[in-house]
Amino acid sequence: MTGDVVSVLGLRGRGRHGWLASELAEGQDFVVDVEMTVDTSAAGRSDDLADTVDYAAVASTVVAIIQGDPVRLIETLAQRIADSCLADQRVEQVTVTVHKPQAPLTVPFSDVTVSIVRGRR
Repeated sequence: MTGDVVSVLGLRGRGRHGWLASELAEGQDFVVDVEMTVDTSAAGRSDDLADTVDYAAVASTVVAIIQGDPVRLIETLAQRIADSCLADQRVEQVTVTVHKPQAPLTVPFSDVTVSIVRGRR
């Protein structure tokens, strides 16, 4: 495994994810950070996008997942995003953080997050 990391931070989308019926019906904003361990040495030598992960494509896919089929838990949302990143064989490991800043809490807060780390087995 390399120490190279390609990150896309602060991806935003409106989704209908949550445990409460109101969350599923009304939706809310989600923010996602993705950090992918990728060997970038070939891209560094070739200067060719084909030799690395296309972070624009990753960003589009992540936002599509956020805006796609609803799930009850943000853990499930994070797993779907991690699976999509690992579909690219160049991604050795991925850390996904899902932020739910509008979570339905009854006390003051700034954010709710779930972070997962997934890799190749």
